[in-house]
Amino acid sequence: MIKSKKLSLQNNISHGFFDKNGGTSKGIYKSLNCGLGSNDKKNLIKKNLKIVKNKISKNSKNIFLVHQVHSNKFVYIDKNFKFKKTKIKADAIITNLRKLPIAVLTADCVPLLLYDNKKNVIAVIHAGWKGAFKGIIKKVVSFMLKNKSKPENIIVAIGPCISQNSYNVKEDFKKKFIKKSKKNKMFFKIKNQIIYFDLLSYVKFQLKSCKISKIDVIKIDTFNEKNNFFSARRSLKLKHDDYGRNISIIMINSNFQ
Repeated sequence: MIKSKKLSLQNNISHGFFDKNGGTSKGIYKSLNCGLGSNDKKNLIKKNLKIVKNKISKNSKNIFLVHQVHSNKFVYIDKNFKFKKTKIKADAIITNLRKLPIAVLTADCVPLLLYDNKKNVIAVIHAGWKGAFKGIIKKVVSFMLKNKSKPENIIVAIGPCISQNSYNVKEDFKKKFIKKSKKNKMFFKIKNQIIYFDLLSYVKFQLKSCKISKIDVIKIDTFNEKNNFFSARRSLKLKHDDYGRNISIIMINSNFQ
């Protein structure tokens, strides 16, 4: 488990970016696969989720996850929220409840953990290129600000994700971004006639556009770290028919004053 230096200074939360090791899954899912949407054995995934939960807190509620669909939708969980068995389709979660671990699953996309240490609100965001392009980061931050958070009080930790050098894209992909804004040119580079996209910098730019300055980046490339992280793009390159998911998690502790 990797921790953010900035979030680790906050005593009222527990958090972690988990790698693929220390679980029960086998084969291409070895070993801490937390993706219930994968074709891995469900009983092993549930065991893996329990391992993660116990590392965060042994006496907390179960990890709350959404059915991620590369959207700009989020779920807000407060004391009036009605929990259901069916997973909600969304790509971010915001809550002010204590002892409720919230998490996102990634395999190259960007996981973000957010904490407002004045209002005691946390959030998680799954930002693939589609969700980031559709404005999921701005939507989550705007909701927090509408609920009396201030940008200077929000701390964001960005977890392991695919780096620009591992993320080659096609010309129409680049055109789509530049059509939206000419500023987006800065997130692309061309090397040996191949276009590379900087998803991490695109995400950071969006955070800064929301006037958030307390940003902690864990610079680990999921594509290159084959022994430590699941990667959708690497699995595709290896012609695997599926892949495991890494989990990133945050929780407000019960001892908040």
